[in-house]
Amino acid sequence: MKTWDASYTTNGFLAGLVAITCPCYWVSPTGAVLLGGIAGVIVIAAVDALEYLRIDDPIGAVPVHGVCGIWGTVSLGLFACGQYGATGPLGPDNSAPLKGLFYGGGMQVLKAQLIGSACITLATFSVAMVVMWVVNAMGMLRLPAEMEAYGMDLHEHGISAYPEYVISALGAPAGMSQELPAAQVKAGTVGSLSRAAS
Repeated sequence: MKTWDASYTTNGFLAGLVAITCPCYWVSPTGAVLLGGIAGVIVIAAVDALEYLRIDDPIGAVPVHGVCGIWGTVSLGLFACGQYGATGPLGPDNSAPLKGLFYGGGMQVLKAQLIGSACITLATFSVAMVVMWVVNAMGMLRLPAEMEAYGMDLHEHGISAYPEYVISALGAPAGMSQELPAAQVKAGTVGSLSRAAS
């Protein structure tokens, strides 16, 4: 049985808002509803794909802002309704209004949006990869192994980020014993289990 999930619901409406950001000036209200609804479906598929690939994104930032941002940019080439042209310093230039594929405009705007999205994605990925490579080379990307076992949130912030997901002391980070229910913590169980595992 499926139940409502607050994070999926929130990411669904955020995905619609992100997707409409690029084309909001050029699409009709109907186009806006359609592309926002499609973004709501895309974000769920993207979250599931990242989980399947075992890529850590606990709040769905990449599906919402990355994947649905690209969808919103590309959707201009589909949903531009042909009422407005490019914006200028004093107002729109309506002498050449933008028309998307669904409004009889052909592939020109869609191709331009695909090329632009590909260029931005490639540039962003390249710069981020170089920055992360430098940070890793400096030894600052990961915590020491003992701090990871203790619990990164506990070590860095002094509190567990997701205490509701710890079902038993066996799955708890070493530093979390003070937050577990008293019935689960037996004199040093959490610490001794984490030491035994390492």
